[in-house]
Amino acid sequence: MKGVILAGGKGTRLFPLTAVTNKHLVPVGNLPMIEYPLFTLKKMGIDDISIVTGGEHFQSIAGYLANMHPEINFSYHYQQKAGGIAQALLMAEPSSKNQKIAVILGDNLFEEDFYRSAQSFENEEAGTRLFLKAVENPQRFGVAEVEGYNIVSIEEKPKKPKSNLAVTGLYFYDEDVFDRIRTLKPSARGEIEITDVNNLYVEEKKAKYSVLNWFWSDAGTIESRKRCGDFVSKGLEDAVISSFPEETRKLLPKKE
Repeated sequence: MKGVILAGGKGTRLFPLTAVTNKHLVPVGNLPMIEYPLFTLKKMGIDDISIVTGGEHFQSIAGYLANMHPEINFSYHYQQKAGGIAQALLMAEPSSKNQKIAVILGDNLFEEDFYRSAQSFENEEAGTRLFLKAVENPQRFGVAEVEGYNIVSIEEKPKKPKSNLAVTGLYFYDEDVFDRIRTLKPSARGEIEITDVNNLYVEEKKAKYSVLNWFWSDAGTIESRKRCGDFVSKGLEDAVISSFPEETRKLLPKKE
């Protein structure tokens, strides 16, 4: 399975930390934010990853990843203008078509290990597998309504949610996802919405799901970045560092 990290956006909710760098290089704990979604993909056994990003700091993120992760085969796609998550994903088609993909938002942190889920998806007929998390404030998210093993609807930021199950920023897709994106029109806010992509699979009864039990959060705001920083200090940061190639670990300062 191919990996895709969506690392675009201007990072306005983290300003002024993003004044001179890509949002996904802003630290969470003692590591750049992008290390955590990268670690999630690496634990699935994925070592071929496309990065979709944009803005004036495009070269910074490419340079960082090349220096820190020589073990990963990276490809890069430049997003000239933000037009929604699905529009960003479409940028990755040249390096990701004709194969199943695991897509993760560059500011999402997961405690869960998705290795078995990825292996299962490779062998199942589902068009997508989405990862849901029970939350206290579902109005902020895309919310899934489920029946048995199937998703029956997804509603973006509903005023009256049909459940408390938020759709997190990790998505498994089959080979047809890019063709599906091309059929969509921009939403009222002028973006190609990932919820619309997911609902195409729902309508065809090709959307499966898993419910997460452990920590999940984005780190895209001052408050959520702090929450994530507190969490990674309890062990995730050390696990990420342990996964670095030996030559990379030698570059890191020794803990006092």
